[in-house]
Amino acid sequence: MNRTLHFDLIVIGAGPSGSAAACWAARSGLKVALIDKHPFPRDKLCGGAFTERAMGLYRQIFAQNDLGAPYVARDAVEFYAFGSPLGQLHSPAPLRLTMRRSLDAHLFELAINAGAQDFTGSRITGLSTDPVRVNLGHSVLTAPVLIGADGVNSFVARHLFGKAFEPDQIGFALEVEAVGLSPDLPLRIDFGAANWGYGWQFPKADSTTIGIGGIHARNPDMRRDMLHYLKTLGIADAPKVKGQYLPFGFARTKPGKAHVLLAGDAAGLVDPITGEGIAFALQSGKMAADAAQTALHEGRPEAALSIYRAQLRPLHLAMWQARQLRHLLFNPTLRRPFLNGFQRSSTMKNAYMQLLSGKTEYSEISRKILTKMPRLLMRAATPIGAPKF
Repeated sequence: MNRTLHFDLIVIGAGPSGSAAACWAARSGLKVALIDKHPFPRDKLCGGAFTERAMGLYRQIFAQNDLGAPYVARDAVEFYAFGSPLGQLHSPAPLRLTMRRSLDAHLFELAINAGAQDFTGSRITGLSTDPVRVNLGHSVLTAPVLIGADGVNSFVARHLFGKAFEPDQIGFALEVEAVGLSPDLPLRIDFGAANWGYGWQFPKADSTTIGIGGIHARNPDMRRDMLHYLKTLGIADAPKVKGQYLPFGFARTKPGKAHVLLAGDAAGLVDPITGEGIAFALQSGKMAADAAQTALHEGRPEAALSIYRAQLRPLHLAMWQARQLRHLLFNPTLRRPFLNGFQRSSTMKNAYMQLLSGKTEYSEISRKILTKMPRLLMRAATPIGAPKF
């Protein structure tokens, strides 16, 4: 006979978003169950860039000063666009390059240490959301509030809406772990390595993570593009290629229903230009936990979604602004003056690195670009010393 266990909050998915939600809620005094079908550590396709924005959230949520997972720190990024160099940018704060296997295991351990109860390695055999009831086979868990932080293919989102994502909006990424490369390779980002997307080369302690990602509907042969990108980087024999869907800037306008919330990739929270997802995962996990706690304190668990949506508005606005800027980068008509301006302008370069460091937002970047665009468009016909795209 299955045992029934009662909690204040159930979190499904123990990646960065789920572990952040579980840790923050447990530290706030809630009784939390943390569920994942995988035991930890486990592998996860991801570039593994842990920005200073993510680091600030990590310190706040997990009450840790130093990242307890191995990483390589870099303070410069080499940028390319459509095969041409844009230059090297220096970051005001280090970019930490991690492996998700060790990072996620560390965040999960911190959540458990904070008081969340461990239900990893447990597959869900039944789910109801009104009321919340999660059947794990050996146990049945109940709670007034549920957070689905279970990734782009979210089981919780499919239960709520019939599908985890919109096919015409979803992104897709391919990635390899290349071993035997020089540890001194630069951190590199190549806009245009995929259609309406980019490629990345992230050197780590024991391997180099290389991948490309873009809007899935615009990339019918991404494997061909991946092989081309590897050759561009001087890698003739391709290691094993892994692929995965990923959100690409189309955040869910309704991230849940009443007392059921979606966070991280399940809520579509990935930057459409930089591809950063870890910081948004941590932030949305904390916001979802805050919304759950407030709703429970008020005795209105059904109000959790409205509280959460209000907290998410700045993130949704940033995603919308980034999608507008993405048109400047990938629209064939606007691309040339924008990239010419980016190559010339230290202001635009610095603003981009400030964004990764969490020291500025897309609203400020948009303002700076819009003030420069008329002049850039006029100069586009006769660029000086700029590559032709």
